[in-house]
Amino acid sequence: MIKTRFAPSPTGNLHIGGARTALFNYLAAKHAKGVFVLRIEDTDVERSKEEYTKDILEGLSWLGTEWDEGPHFQRERMDLYREHAFRLLAEGKAYKCYCSPETLEEKRKAALKEGRKPNYDRTCRDYTGDGGDRPFVIRFKTPISGEVSFDDLIRGKITFKCEELDDLVILRSDNTPTYNFTVVIDDALMGITRIIRGDDHINNTPRQIVIYEALNYGVPEFAHVPLIHGKDKGRLSKRHGATSLLEYRNDGFLPEALMNYLARLGWAYGDQEVFSKDELIEKFNLGNVGKSPSIFDMDKLLWLNGHYMKTLPEEEIARRFEPFVERLGMKVRNRDQLVPIVMNLRERAKTLKEMAEMAAFFFKDDIQYDDKARQKFLTPATKPVLERFLSGFRGLKSLDTEDQRQLIEGLAQETNKKLVDIIQPIRVALSGKTVSPGIFEVISIIGRADVEKRLERAIASIT
Repeated sequence: MIKTRFAPSPTGNLHIGGARTALFNYLAAKHAKGVFVLRIEDTDVERSKEEYTKDILEGLSWLGTEWDEGPHFQRERMDLYREHAFRLLAEGKAYKCYCSPETLEEKRKAALKEGRKPNYDRTCRDYTGDGGDRPFVIRFKTPISGEVSFDDLIRGKITFKCEELDDLVILRSDNTPTYNFTVVIDDALMGITRIIRGDDHINNTPRQIVIYEALNYGVPEFAHVPLIHGKDKGRLSKRHGATSLLEYRNDGFLPEALMNYLARLGWAYGDQEVFSKDELIEKFNLGNVGKSPSIFDMDKLLWLNGHYMKTLPEEEIARRFEPFVERLGMKVRNRDQLVPIVMNLRERAKTLKEMAEMAAFFFKDDIQYDDKARQKFLTPATKPVLERFLSGFRGLKSLDTEDQRQLIEGLAQETNKKLVDIIQPIRVALSGKTVSPGIFEVISIIGRADVEKRLERAIASIT
C-alpha cells in the first residue's frame, strides 16, 4: 500500500508551494487507494508558532486535501529521536563530537580560505578518550567512500559521492534532534513508502538514505517536484502574491479552482485544463509531472476561478457568497435575493469578493451615487422621467418583466426619448452606478418597496 505524507514546519503560513506539495501527496495516495499522513515538524521551538499550525490545518482543510492520519506533532516524539541517536552511538554508527562552536567556525573559515568545502573535518570521529563533562553533539558516521544512488520517480537516477557528504549532527548539545534525522525516524516508523517533496530537498536525500540504512529501515521511494516560479522566472515569494493559502480564500477564490490550478502547476494530462477533484484522483500520476519549474500565473487562476463561478450550482455559490457580503458591512435580510444575484453576476465576477463588491447596492438602503453617474443622469432634465416612472411603477400589478417592459417602453414613447435615456436614470437611482445587471432583474431583486424608496430618494436629491 502506498503511504504518502505532508510534513510542514509551523514557522510560517501555508503558501502556494507547500499547498501544491500537499496536494500532490494527497492525489498520489488517493489514486493508489493508499493513505495520506499529515505531520507537523515543530522541533524548532523558537520559530514554531501555534498560529502557523492553525493556518496550515485550516488551509489544507479548505483546499480539500483531507488527511487520513495525523496530525502528528514532532515535539511529542522527542524521546523517540533521542533513543535512536543513542542507539546509533552504541552501535558505533555515530559518535560524540566535543568541538565547540568557536572551533567549528575557525575550521569553516580555514576550509573556505583554502578553497575546500566547509564540511566538518571529522576531528572527533575516531576519538576514544573520555570527554568528561564537556558538552557534545552526536554526529552520524557517514560512509567516507562509495556512492549513494536513488531512482527518483520524476528525475530518474541520481547519484552522490559519499565524500561530498559530511558527518551530520543528529542530536544537538541541548538534546534536540536535527531535521534530517527526525524525518527519517518519522517516515520509517509511520510506514511512509513514497516521499513527494520540492526539489530543493534533493541534497538532503543521500544524507537521509544512509541513516535509513544504518538503522536497518527500508528506504522509501522519492519524487522531487520542481519548484514554482513567478512570471519573472524567480523563485515564488511574497512579492508574487498572497503569503498564505487562506488569503486566496479571503480574496474570494473557490477551493475547487485552486485545487485544479495547483494540480496543473507542473502536472499535465493531455491538453485538459479543467478537472474535478474526482478526475484529479483518477488521472494523477507522477510520470506526468514535468522536470522544469512551473510558472505561477494569476491571470490563469482568475480565469479558472471564473469558470467555477459560472459552473458550480448557483445555490452553492450563493451560500459561499453571503459571508463576503457581510464582510463588506452589509446584512442579507432576504436570502431569496442571493440566487438571483448570483445568476446575474456570475458571468462577470471572477471571485466571490468581486461579486460581493458588484452586488453591494442590492443590500444598502443609502447607496452612494457615482459622481459622474449622478452628474449625467440625476439632473433636473431627468427628474420628470424618474417621477413618471415612479408613478407608473406604483400602479404595476406585478414585477413581471413584461409589465416592467411595457411601462418603460410606454414612457419612452410619451416623452419621445430613446429607451436608454429612460433606463439609465432609473439604473443610477437604483444602483448608484451606470453599469449593473439588466434593469428588470435589478428591480425584481430589490423588490417593490425598496425600488420606490430609492426612486423617491433619487428624485429628492435632484436640485
